[in-house]
Amino acid sequence: MKKNIIYTAVALIVGLLVGFLLFGRDSGNKSTNSDTHEHSEAAAQMWTCSMHPQIMQPEPGDCPLCGMDLIPADAGGEGLALNEIKMTNNAMALANVQTMVVGNTSETEENALVLSGKIMPNEEANAVQASYFEGRIEKLNVNFTGENVRKGQLLATIYAPALVAAQQELLTAASMKASQPALYNAVRNKLKLWKLSEEQISQIETSGKVRENFPIYATVSGTVSEKLTEEGDYVTQGQPIVRVSNLATVWAMFDAYENQISQLKEGQKISVTSNAYPNKEFEATISFIDPSLNTQSRTVSVRATLNNKEGILKPGMFVTSKVQVAKSTDQQSLISIPATAVLWTGNRSLVYVKTNPDEPVFKMREVDLGPKNGDMYIILDGLSNGEEVVVNGTFTVDAAAQLQGKRSMMNTDGQSEMDPTDHLAGIERLEVPSKFQDQLKAVFDDYMVIEKALVKDNSETPKKAAGDLLKSLQKVDMKLVKEEPGHSHWMLLDKELQQSALAISKTSDINEQRDHFIHLSAHLINAVKTFGINQKVYVDYCPMVKDDLGAFWLSTEKEILNPYFGASMLRCGEITDEIN
Repeated sequence: MKKNIIYTAVALIVGLLVGFLLFGRDSGNKSTNSDTHEHSEAAAQMWTCSMHPQIMQPEPGDCPLCGMDLIPADAGGEGLALNEIKMTNNAMALANVQTMVVGNTSETEENALVLSGKIMPNEEANAVQASYFEGRIEKLNVNFTGENVRKGQLLATIYAPALVAAQQELLTAASMKASQPALYNAVRNKLKLWKLSEEQISQIETSGKVRENFPIYATVSGTVSEKLTEEGDYVTQGQPIVRVSNLATVWAMFDAYENQISQLKEGQKISVTSNAYPNKEFEATISFIDPSLNTQSRTVSVRATLNNKEGILKPGMFVTSKVQVAKSTDQQSLISIPATAVLWTGNRSLVYVKTNPDEPVFKMREVDLGPKNGDMYIILDGLSNGEEVVVNGTFTVDAAAQLQGKRSMMNTDGQSEMDPTDHLAGIERLEVPSKFQDQLKAVFDDYMVIEKALVKDNSETPKKAAGDLLKSLQKVDMKLVKEEPGHSHWMLLDKELQQSALAISKTSDINEQRDHFIHLSAHLINAVKTFGINQKVYVDYCPMVKDDLGAFWLSTEKEILNPYFGASMLRCGEITDEIN
């Protein structure tokens, strides 16, 4: 009986212990598993680059390709419509992406006329400091462009043989002053014509010594905008030494349309805002209205003068002016945008519109361009008053859209997989001088050195060849393509080619070189297709580059030699076009 009781007690204890081990541990495991699950979800968060979406890292930081701040991988498409692209503020700053609100008549303030324009130096405050006499520059006190100078400051010292002879004449005439006063006065006046002061002339006469070197003083205060000579140069009388710009006041140049002229007059007060300082208003006065109307754009130039003593307004900045006018029900709303905002693909003109006023979200849109006035295009269709468009860094935004498979200049359908002929559709050959084609051919030759090195998995040669390509780009004379759209088109392509080549020249990482080679190839294909290089070339395409997004390159041979994979997939690709 005792044994049965003992056995029963032992069995009960063992049962309780086993139950605790099974169910207690399972409960604990549930809690642990729950924590682990939450932790794994947090750990599963990946971070990517808005400009290089192929970059995936488990924690925030900087992009290893461009240095931009990484964003949560799932945040890039959160709340975005089809084919919209989102960039970080840091990416915007590094790529120098600038936007501008378009429209000449505000929809929210019917009694406000809004004009778009640019800051320019005040030409009335500019001066050229010239040499008053012939001689050799012994000392130049201006060391660099951008240096500030004050009125009366010593700019240069010149050795002037003619002045040496004139001083000797003065000393001789001074000794005969009593008997030959006319001669004496004539010699003194001769020195005054060379901008010598009465004090300097009297000092020479009193000392009886001939000075060999003479000073040149600044006649205005300002900033040196251009050095026109160097020490040791021989200058003639009247030859400019330096150009000085006084930026204490600047001009804001606007274009007003024909139906707006009656609302503007000289002396009228206006308020001006800049993209650089959107929350700051500058008071200005209309100082000039062009008496002639541009018959092509139907606009007149309007100039306003702004106080810039703080030096925060820089020439070239985009500005917007708001002019209070009488309410009008029949006032026509016209829109103009800078030429830098437009991407051309043959007959198509494209811009990037900021679709979210509070976030850097953009989407490509096709527009109809009207006549060009200076650096501005009139928009006939495609944009509305108050919309915000990218006016600087447009190619960079487009490149980001390409990498993310969104609708872009080279991917018109916005599919994940690029159509290998999309980027060639509509591009027409422009007539340019053969000299320009020869200069572009030199750029192409340097490009081929990079390509052949990447085919051989060589990462050292592309660095030097990219540097040579930059030098070849600098030798391309844009004056040879004066007419639109060739001039503007090449300016945009040249900027993008330089950025891609510079990026390749700064890295020995072959994967980074190949990433930048994608953009270099895309823009060079556009250039060769548009301008020609007097040589037959092939456009090759590999659909497997960038995780099956695909990429193009140029080749001189029918044989496929893939620069994006090298020996690992040397024959991957196909010829999509021939450029003759």
